[in-house]
Amino acid sequence: MKATGIVVEYNPFHNGHLHHLQQTRLKTNSDIVIAVMSGNFLQRGEPALVDKWTRSKMAIAAGVDLVIELPYAFATAQASDFAKGALFLLDALKCHSFCFGSEEGSLEAFQQTYNLLLTKSEEYNTAIAGYMKKGLSYPKALNEAYHEISKNTNVRLVDLSKPNNILGYHYIQAANLLNSKIQPETIQRVVANYHDDASNTETIASATGIRKLLFEGQKLSAVDAYMPNKSLGGLTEWESLHGSFASWEKFYPILRLIILRSSPEKLAQIAEITEGMENAIWKAARAHTSFQSFMMQIKSKRFTWTRIQRMLTHIYTDFTWSQLREIDAPTYIRPLAMNKNGQTYLKSIKKDLQLPLISRVAASKKDKQLQLDIKAADLYYLGLQTSSSQHMVGSDFRIAPIIFE
Repeated sequence: MKATGIVVEYNPFHNGHLHHLQQTRLKTNSDIVIAVMSGNFLQRGEPALVDKWTRSKMAIAAGVDLVIELPYAFATAQASDFAKGALFLLDALKCHSFCFGSEEGSLEAFQQTYNLLLTKSEEYNTAIAGYMKKGLSYPKALNEAYHEISKNTNVRLVDLSKPNNILGYHYIQAANLLNSKIQPETIQRVVANYHDDASNTETIASATGIRKLLFEGQKLSAVDAYMPNKSLGGLTEWESLHGSFASWEKFYPILRLIILRSSPEKLAQIAEITEGMENAIWKAARAHTSFQSFMMQIKSKRFTWTRIQRMLTHIYTDFTWSQLREIDAPTYIRPLAMNKNGQTYLKSIKKDLQLPLISRVAASKKDKQLQLDIKAADLYYLGLQTSSSQHMVGSDFRIAPIIFE
């Protein structure tokens, strides 16, 4: 059986994701599509709208054959480590190819961009350091340095100011660093860009636009045009059970408590917190009762909103620099959901897997990365602050991989 991989968050699964999934199967001529999916906390440093089990069901209902969890340490990491963890798992799962969405749409442009940055790596890194000394954030310094070294290049390159292009570049980079034989493919994003608001005239909206409507208090009927019916059904079931969707605003009272119970010195030990941000975070938590106002106080030119949110995610889960430094690559393969085709494929490669396959968490709970996943999942449900969500604490031990007939 021929398998291709995709890297997803599905926050939530919408028509644009469905287009990517369908085109992936066509472009790669694959029998099996495997999705490596983030758990309950995401790469932009925020809690997922709904939990990993709900999003896994959406994925299988839409046509994914097998959903594998991307461990917390990689799911909440900067783009390069996020991509490295995901590609490592897809490679371990014997995928012959992987397919990512991008604003660019040309694989050749990604490969040429990778070659340029590889051959000019010393010049590139020097330029990045120079721009950061001028007070630019790391992503802006990267972009300025990239423009500087590519301005006299005639080959087609990728616009690395676009979020999906950035991830795409890091997928190509990760595949090369891992010496993977996995074949990359890309599909151009259609209609909605990553940060676009939802439009009344289209059937495809970004996940960001969909979440914005829901956080503004719109009813689910306001987003039904942008989602497959079963995805919308998943959101409807979640809302009826938990009353609301997960967000930092919802989690902020607990986050604030955690920050104020700590000292700035203790906060400085948390992963990704640097350059005195522990003091800014602690002072802002004392002063603000809402997440939005808290963030407005601590945002700066030096740190992006996303970077700060990743710091806060690690504060919330108590993920430290020392823990982060111990982690190099995923140490297991954990299926969340599958259909019969996915189950058959997993059985066919099981004896050849180089990583442990974890179906029962209790049997492997000593794995440090898995401990992080379990803790993050439990803290996510506590953050929802509803009676139904409290019962989900410990669910990683109770819920086996979901198999769809």
